[in-house]
Amino acid sequence: QLQLVESGGGLVQPGGSLTLSCAASGFTLDYYAVGWFRQASGKEREGVSCFSSTDSSTFYLDSVKGRFTISRDNAKNTVFLQMNNLKPDDTGVYYCAADLTTSIQDMCEYGLVDYWGQGTQVTVSS
Repeated sequence: QLQLVESGGGLVQPGGSLTLSCAASGFTLDYYAVGWFRQASGKEREGVSCFSSTDSSTFYLDSVKGRFTISRDNAKNTVFLQMNNLKPDDTGVYYCAADLTTSIQDMCEYGLVDYWGQGTQVTVSS
């Protein structure tokens, strides 16, 4: 069974940090572009960051540039999202995703994804 399982969400104060993890099982992430998406209550899901499988290039949503860092550990079949200086607008359900695409911009901007995780809640509030 192919699965992506996220962990690491929670409640954090503005300015705080969280690291999300996404473990893949049933398939190898080596050949997949991976990414993180989020959906705030009442809003559409948006691509936060994506990481290429071919050239290590990355894509970031403008509002998270300089604060979030995506990384992958293919040996552990895991993807990470380090989130620093969190803001209330970062609140939402964060989803891990994997796709065989060669265009991480298309993946992140249009949500063209083969596999989705179940999501983990991130709440930024004082």
